[in-house]
Amino acid sequence: MIYKIFLVIFIFKEEPIVSDFKYEIVERIAVLSERGKGWTKEFNKVSWSERPAKYDLRDWNHEDGKIGKGATLTEEEVKNLREVLNAIEL
Repeated sequence: MIYKIFLVIFIFKEEPIVSDFKYEIVERIAVLSERGKGWTKEFNKVSWSERPAKYDLRDWNHEDGKIGKGATLTEEEVKNLREVLNAIEL
């Protein structure tokens, strides 16, 4: 499923600039936590603006079509993160 998001950016007092981008969750890997009002923290593989999919750790509210702050990681970065997490004592 491909979604389209519209961003409105205000620069000084000029007319707003509207930028749109698409995203597609290519693979749902894990829901790490759930908060109230439909928000979840998820680890997925996401294609942003029709580019090759990357790993993505982010807050999502699928019910309202909202996206929170997050981090996009390459496969190499995910491998490095896995090594770091395996090395620490939890």
